[in-house]
Amino acid sequence: MNLAEPSAFRVEKYRSDAIVRLTNGAAVIGHFFLAKASPMSTGRERVAELLNSESGFFPFENQNGQTVLYNRDHVVCVEVSDDEASLDSGYGVATARSVSVLLSNGLHIQGMVRVYRPEGRDRLSDWARHGPRFRYIETPQSTFIINADHIVYAREATS
Repeated sequence: MNLAEPSAFRVEKYRSDAIVRLTNGAAVIGHFFLAKASPMSTGRERVAELLNSESGFFPFENQNGQTVLYNRDHVVCVEVSDDEASLDSGYGVATARSVSVLLSNGLHIQGMVRVYRPEGRDRLSDWARHGPRFRYIETPQSTFIINADHIVYAREATS
């Protein structure tokens, strides 16, 4: 095999900027490596897909250019600057709820969640009980992908 030839097993990746907040209080700035074609949906792979795809460790490149393996169990939340939540199918018709959430690391987030449940079963309590482990909270500044295992409380926010 010629070393200049690309591998048939190579997956084209792109970098996605993020801040990973861990249970030890660390906030790690860096990049996720995501596939240009999602294995689960149309379009590019998203951070939430990567986090929900399996258990255990995932690679993340920190500011120093080092790739570190982080354990999903110790990720409280991830902050991304793009609006990847809007790429979910059904986003436009899902019930939007204004929420206030306190996470186990003390971070308090106020934003919007989308509840992908049938009418009458689209309350905040339904969002809290059903859905993937890592889920979105959208704020005007950024999108948070929170680990549901680290939610201390969630309540409807008043305007």
